[in-house]
Amino acid sequence: MDPITQGTLGATLSESFSDRDKIKAVSLLGCFAGLSADIDVLFQSPSNPLLFLEYHRQFTHSLIFIPLGALICAALSWPYAKKHLSFQQAYFSCLLGYATHGLLDACTTYGTQLFWPFSDMRVAWNNVSVIDPLFTIPLLTLTVTGVIKRNPVFARFGLIWAFFYLSLGVIQRDRVVATGIDLAQSRNHTPIRLEAKPGFGNLVLWKVVYETDTHFYVDAVRIGLAPKAIPGDRIEKLNLAQHFPWLDPSSQQARDIERFRWFSNRYLAVDQRFPNRIIDVRYSILPNEIKALWAIDLDPEAAPTAHVKFTTNRKGDRTTMSKLADMMFD
Repeated sequence: MDPITQGTLGATLSESFSDRDKIKAVSLLGCFAGLSADIDVLFQSPSNPLLFLEYHRQFTHSLIFIPLGALICAALSWPYAKKHLSFQQAYFSCLLGYATHGLLDACTTYGTQLFWPFSDMRVAWNNVSVIDPLFTIPLLTLTVTGVIKRNPVFARFGLIWAFFYLSLGVIQRDRVVATGIDLAQSRNHTPIRLEAKPGFGNLVLWKVVYETDTHFYVDAVRIGLAPKAIPGDRIEKLNLAQHFPWLDPSSQQARDIERFRWFSNRYLAVDQRFPNRIIDVRYSILPNEIKALWAIDLDPEAAPTAHVKFTTNRKGDRTTMSKLADMMFD
């Protein structure tokens, strides 16, 4: 989730358990702790471009790390907190704030290793976009109002809003999955797996991705009072022996492909425009297109120890954004 939402939800939960006279300090500590798990973005290496994929949303986001993460946050904030709170109060505020981070991230589509180190499974409940103003703005408004008026009741209403909105996301997701299954069956497909992912900043326009024996299919679904499917693209699944016969299975590039396969939950294909590029099919700006937001580039001439190149494409032109608006507002 975006930093504003992470910090806000951390502050909201901590503030909900605050006394009136301590509400500002408690909210600040909850906000700080709610943001802190993303310190793992610093785990990057220019020579190993996939390193951050392995460490972002890993140990700092796991459930077992919450007490330690909260303790670190309480210790770092103690020079400020000791003027207003006991250490026990500071730690409790940080504990509540820190606990929100991994769970909120798991509500998005990116995947969060909640059960590290016992499992490297990337939990993704797919019930809210990584940025959603309709979720964040009411939550932020209620939380700030609570601080201004020194009344934790506003933060408690914020929690009710958060629970309602995330629950609505679950309901919408399940409706989209049902629509996706119907769409696949209309094509005489029996999906090996099918997922629904919310579009950018809303719970109305969704992306459906499903897998058959040979291909991935992506479609958009606008889910209002009645669902509307917007057919999209298909692409052949990655087959290393077929698409990259020159690849040495013992090379670093081959190992990097497996790392990228784990990150992308096996939704891999070869970019139809660039034959040495492997894309993550799950994400695109337009939900019914296969134009990956990130990919890896292979080099047939690379040394056996050379890593792949990680590339991103998160920019949408005016035409793309206009199409997105047309889909969303029908």
